[in-house]
Amino acid sequence: MGRCQTALVNLDPEVVANVLANVSVLRSIERESLLLLAAHLEPLSVKPGAVVVREGDKADALFFVIDGEAEVVRGGLHVQTIRAGGEFGSFGMVTGRVRAATVTAKTQLVLAKLSPAAWSALREISPATALQLVEALFAQAREELTHVTDVVGSLMKERSLPRSGEVRVKLLGGQQLVRTGTRVDALLPKELDGHLVVAALMNHKPVSLKTPVVSDTTLAPLTVNHWEGRQIYARSVGLLLLEAAHGAGLDLSLGPSVGTHQLLELATTGRSLEAIAGELQERMVSLAGRSLTLRHEYWAVDEARQHFTNRGWLAPAQLLTTHRAATVSLVSYADVYALSPGPMLPRTSDLSGFQVAVSHGHLTLDLGARDPRRSTFTAPAPEGSMVEEHRRWTRSMGVTSVGAFNDLCITGRVSQLIRVAEGFHEKQISLVADAIAKARDRLRIIAIAGPSSSGKTTFIKRLSVQLQINGVTPISLSLDDYYVDREKTPRDEHGEWDFEALEALDLPRLQDDLRRLLAGERVTLSRFDFKAGASIPGGGHTLEMKPGDVLLIEGIHGLNPALLGDVPKQGQLFRVFVHPATALPFDALSRMSPTDVRLLRRIVRDRHTRGYSAAENIARWPSVQAGERKHIFPFQQQADAVFDSALVYEPAVLKVFAERYLLEVPPTHPAYATAWRLRHLIDRFVAIYPDHVPPTSILREFIGGSGFEY
Repeated sequence: MGRCQTALVNLDPEVVANVLANVSVLRSIERESLLLLAAHLEPLSVKPGAVVVREGDKADALFFVIDGEAEVVRGGLHVQTIRAGGEFGSFGMVTGRVRAATVTAKTQLVLAKLSPAAWSALREISPATALQLVEALFAQAREELTHVTDVVGSLMKERSLPRSGEVRVKLLGGQQLVRTGTRVDALLPKELDGHLVVAALMNHKPVSLKTPVVSDTTLAPLTVNHWEGRQIYARSVGLLLLEAAHGAGLDLSLGPSVGTHQLLELATTGRSLEAIAGELQERMVSLAGRSLTLRHEYWAVDEARQHFTNRGWLAPAQLLTTHRAATVSLVSYADVYALSPGPMLPRTSDLSGFQVAVSHGHLTLDLGARDPRRSTFTAPAPEGSMVEEHRRWTRSMGVTSVGAFNDLCITGRVSQLIRVAEGFHEKQISLVADAIAKARDRLRIIAIAGPSSSGKTTFIKRLSVQLQINGVTPISLSLDDYYVDREKTPRDEHGEWDFEALEALDLPRLQDDLRRLLAGERVTLSRFDFKAGASIPGGGHTLEMKPGDVLLIEGIHGLNPALLGDVPKQGQLFRVFVHPATALPFDALSRMSPTDVRLLRRIVRDRHTRGYSAAENIARWPSVQAGERKHIFPFQQQADAVFDSALVYEPAVLKVFAERYLLEVPPTHPAYATAWRLRHLIDRFVAIYPDHVPPTSILREFIGGSGFEY
C-alpha cells in the first residue's frame, strides 16, 4: 500500500472491537477474542482513488473495512463494492498466493490491517483466537462457494456477454448495490411486522427466497399475512405433509379447503383416522426440525411423466401430456416430488404450528397460528350430499383431475361432459324446488345467500322456473332497497363505508314490511337512491303475497338469523346457500381453488359489463373475502339446502377471456402477483370456446350471452 496509507495512532482496542463485532465474518467470534484481535490490528486511512492492493501482487495481509467504500476490479471488470463490515485478503493471508483482484478506495477509507507479523504474534499468544478467526474465514468461504454453486447456472448459461459484478436493488424505500447473484433472502428481513416473510416480490412478481438477483430490480418482502403469501406457506406445509405421508406408507393427497382447514384425501388403510393423524403430526414435526432444504429441479417432461406413473400418481402424469415446454419444474423437500405450484419456503425449519387432526370424520390440516384467517375461523362442516354426488358422476366420466379433463377435451368428449354438468345443476335446482314445494302450505320466505360471484342471480332465475313448474309463484324483494341513509352507514376499521355490515340495512323497516306482506297486506316497498345515498321509504314497487306465493330474498345476510328476526314463524323460512364447492386437482399437492374460480368469474364479468379492470378486481378481492368470512360463512350451518354452483369445465372457458384481462394488469401494479399466478393456473387447462355453453348456464352470468334478462 505504501504511499497511500496513513497510520491511525492511539485508537482504543475497545473501540476497534466494537466495530469488528459488526463485521459479518467475525460475528461468531467471542468478545475476548475480538479484543485480542483488535490489539493486533493496524488502523489505516486511505485517500479516495488510492490503490490498496493490486491484482497479481503477492498477498500478505488481511483487511477489515471499518468505514467508507472500496471497489473491487478483476480483469478490468467491476466485481463488487466493499463497505463497512466487509473484508478482503483472507485467502491471501492464509495461502500466500497472489492477489486475485485490485481494491481501490472509492471514498475516504478506514481499514484495519492484520499483517503477517501480527498474524504470527496472534498465533503465538492465543492459538484459540487464531483458530476461531481461521474457522470464521473458512465458514464464509464455504457460504460463498455454495452461493457460487447455486447461481453459476443462471449467471453463465448460454451467455456471450458478461454480467456486471453488481446490480442495483430498490428495497423498503431505499436503494443499494449488491453482488450479482445475491439471493433475495440475504436482502430481506426474516419477519415484517411480526409476520414471516415467505417469498419476495421481484418487480412485483412472486419469487422464491432462494432466487438470485441478476439484474437491477425492485424487491419487496411477501409475508404470510398477504393472501398470496398465505398460499405459499400453505403449499409448503402441504409438501411437508406429503413427505410425512410417504414415510408412513400412506397414499394421501390434499383436498379442498373448508374454512381455515384443508381436507385430506386418504386411500383406505384400515387404521383409525386418529392414529393416522397422530403419526403424520409426529413425522411432520420431525421433518421440520431437520431443516430440509427445498430442491427446485427441472426435469424432462417424459422423465417426469414416467416418475409419476411409476409412483401411481396419474393426475400429474396426465397433466404433463399437454405441457407446453420440454421441461417441467418439480419441487421436493426429500423424497416426494410434486409439480411446482410457484414459490415455496426454502427450508422446512420455517414451518411450525401446523396440526393434523380429525374433524367431522375427515382428516384435516390446520396451518396454525401463522394463518391470518385464524381469527375468522369457521369449523369445517360435513360435506353435503350434492358435493358427494358431484364427485361420483365426475369419477364415472373419468374426470378425476385437470389432466383427465384435458384428455376429454382433446379426444372430443367435452361436449358430453358439458351436457352432463349442466344437467346435474338442473337436477339439483329441481330438488331444491321440490323440497320447497312439499312445504308450500307453510313456507312463505326463501332466503338465498352466497359469496361474491357464486352465481346466485342465475340460480334464482332457474329456481324460479322450477318453482313455477311445481305450482309455486316466486316474487322477489331486494335487500339493496333497504340500505340506511349514507351518513348512517357504519364504517370499517379503515374508516371506509361498510356496506356489507348488517347494520347498513334498515332492519326495522324491512321486518315491518315483511310482517305486513305475510299478513296479506298490499305493501309499497322502500327504494334506495344509490346516486343520492338516500333511503326512500314507500318509494319502491308494490307487492302483495297471494296463497301459493313465496318471497325470494337474496343477499349476503340471507343466512343470518338477525336479518329477519322473529318475522317468519316456525316452518315459514327456507334458506339456501349457493357457492362453488368443488374443483379439480392438478396433483397430490395443489388444485384449482373454488375461491380462484370465483375471482376469475368476477374478473371476466366485471370487465365485460361494468368496466372494471382485472387489477381493480384483484385489489378489491381481499376486502371482499374478509366480508364473506365475517358475514356469510359463519352462518352457512343455517342453510336448509346447499347448491354447489361449480362447473367442472368452467376454468377452460374462463381462460378464453381471463388470459387477456390478466395480461392487462401492469407489472408495476400491486395486483400483478395474483394476476401472474392466475395466468399460470389457467394455462394448465385446454381452452373451451364459449359456443358450447348453454344460455341457461350459471357460467353465462359471467361470460355473457345468458338466456335470462338481468
